[in-house]
Amino acid sequence: MAKINITVCMGSSCFARGNQQNLAFIENYIKEHGLDADVDLAGKRCENKCEHGPNIIINGVEYKEVTEEKIEEILSGLAVK
Repeated sequence: MAKINITVCMGSSCFARGNQQNLAFIENYIKEHGLDADVDLAGKRCENKCEHGPNIIINGVEYKEVTEEKIEEILSGLAVK
C-alpha cells in the first residue's frame, strides 16, 4: 500500500471548528487499523481558508468542512486495511 499523507490545519479557526476532534479521530483510526507505518500525519499552520474549515489535506487533495464521517469515508476509500 502506498503511504497516505494527511495534513490537518491547526489554525485557530479550523481547530475550533472541529479539527481538534478530527485529529483525535484520525489518530484513533490509525491506531485501530494498525496503520502507523502506512500514514504520515502532520499539522500545518493556517492557510487563510478559514471560512471553509475545518480543512484537511489527504494525499494532496484538500477537503473542506471536514467531519469525522467524511474522514472515515475518505480513508476507507483509499484501500486502507
